[in-house]
Amino acid sequence: MVRLIKMVLCGLYNVWFYTLASTSIIIFIPVLFVMSLKESWYPYFFWWARNIWASIMLYGMGLIPKIEYTEPFEKGKNYMLVANHKSMIDVMLMLKVCKFPFVFVGKKELLKLPIFGYFYKRVAIMVNRDSAKSRKAVYGHAERRLSQGLGICIFPEGGVFGPEVKLAPFKNGAFRFSTDFQMPIVPMSFLDCEKRYPYHFSYGHYVGGPGILRVRVHNHISTKGKGLEDMEDLKQQVYDLLWNDLED
Repeated sequence: MVRLIKMVLCGLYNVWFYTLASTSIIIFIPVLFVMSLKESWYPYFFWWARNIWASIMLYGMGLIPKIEYTEPFEKGKNYMLVANHKSMIDVMLMLKVCKFPFVFVGKKELLKLPIFGYFYKRVAIMVNRDSAKSRKAVYGHAERRLSQGLGICIFPEGGVFGPEVKLAPFKNGAFRFSTDFQMPIVPMSFLDCEKRYPYHFSYGHYVGGPGILRVRVHNHISTKGKGLEDMEDLKQQVYDLLWNDLED
């Protein structure tokens, strides 16, 4: 009986997430369409995503961010933002963590999502990991967005894995970008997202629900003077940092 109640409550919570996500975008479609017409208007799109959409999603789900910063961000500086990825609310939480505009680098599969995919294509950097041509084009796109003063966010695990995987091995992308463009890396630990709203909602644990979302924003890791030969060390440094944090 208890299991049945958990199934029903988690199911309703899941439906509520998609209801919030769809209605909050549909209502603002005219405004979003205009803001996504030009790259130079992206800061306005970001402001809406951070202050309106992410707030509706998180607070509407009863999720309260609790963010711990160890080092301030410098205005006008480009950053590479990286975090563990175990939930769809990771995107909203990342938006709340950073006040300055940044763009996500995302998989092309996200373009298949109705409505969301259309706007995501216009404001994010899309990559097809199976295409060398696509990966090369991403660099040109990223360089242009960095010149506009934006940061970049990549979830370095390259996907979302089940509960048996605490932290998947990192892909090279975020660390290659960081050394190529000499951007400091900002590692973040999202400590409660999987517990509050797991990506694989039907894996049998029937967990999820309102509560606190703790975030630890770690010290920024400089890449000044570092090159391709340092990429593996940087990747391992960030991986160990997040792994140890998730162990606590």
